[in-house]
Amino acid sequence: MARLARVEVFAADEVAIVHVMNRTVRRCFLLGYDPVSGRNHDHRKVWIDEQLVHQAKHFGIDLLCQAIMSNHLHLVLRSRPDVVQEWNSEEVARRWLMLCPERRDENRRPLAPTEFEINRLVNNEEKLAAVRSRLSDVSWWMRLLCQNIAQRANREDGEVGKFWQARYRAVRLLDEIAILSCAAYVDLNPIRAAMAQTIANSDFTSAQKRSMDLTAESQRELQPDSTGSDGPSGFTHAAGMNDHRAAVNPGLSQHLAPVELKERDGHPGPDANRDGVRCSNKGFLPISTARYLSLLEWTVRQQRAKKAGRKPKQIRRLFKRLGISATAWNELVRNFGRLFCIVAGKPVVVDSHASRTGKHRYRARPAVRELLAGV
Repeated sequence: MARLARVEVFAADEVAIVHVMNRTVRRCFLLGYDPVSGRNHDHRKVWIDEQLVHQAKHFGIDLLCQAIMSNHLHLVLRSRPDVVQEWNSEEVARRWLMLCPERRDENRRPLAPTEFEINRLVNNEEKLAAVRSRLSDVSWWMRLLCQNIAQRANREDGEVGKFWQARYRAVRLLDEIAILSCAAYVDLNPIRAAMAQTIANSDFTSAQKRSMDLTAESQRELQPDSTGSDGPSGFTHAAGMNDHRAAVNPGLSQHLAPVELKERDGHPGPDANRDGVRCSNKGFLPISTARYLSLLEWTVRQQRAKKAGRKPKQIRRLFKRLGISATAWNELVRNFGRLFCIVAGKPVVVDSHASRTGKHRYRARPAVRELLAGV
């Protein structure tokens, strides 16, 4: 059976939240320590991290979550064509020329486009329209990311050919349960793979970045004149590879979309970011960053204990509003990748959803129906 075209599931002209995953060829550890060859490729995680920061600055796409593992990566992205429509022609051209530059410096970093380069693109209406669409296209985000890393890795190894195993896997998230459980699934990937014990040392995850920034903010509030103090337990930073970035840029999560969705605070609509560090300031969950991190920590404890355990009041309220049990939540976070394919959400939501042309209707898997029965 032919695979469903991506444009049938999500496209650049609509706001969509998508979980994407890509794996290195033959599942080799080309992004971390390879026990077979004895070589350590952890520095390639830094490459990916830096490229994500760069793309988040210039694409019309919100980066919600990330986890970079030793042989694969997970991202949660939200396309924002509404934000791109607010950009004038010069801004569209400038952003595209930073993503696909005509000139680079000696370190292969993009050079700012000249006025001539911008005007040449602006005056080509057909090309400009195509570029405007690409800036909110998840497929173009993944194309540039994977291409950049593959070329650098092959050049470093003196190799040619495929670096990534296949085209990236994508699942569209249709409702709040899908978005929240997928975010936790992505952020807890290193802990689930036994590569880390806590969020604090879950390197190259959005949860770690958010927790470090939350700790730095609380330290500034409690000790505004002190420097070098240790953070509170559970939010200390144990990853040596991120230290250089923490020293240069204290806002490690500033390229990520905020967690909390504040539609009631007078920020409906696109809410584009004006600081040039990310696409927009719009959150994606109805809870604060601190509560989201607390939910992750509670989930880690429950999955290690292999039982639901006692839930804090805030988590009980959240589960009650979502209509799910602690057991169902733990199963969703543990096996999200196996439970959903193409689209994710409550069975009633998945069943009511169809492809963009209406030719293909989706059906929730039996395991999902059993897990979320009555939701």
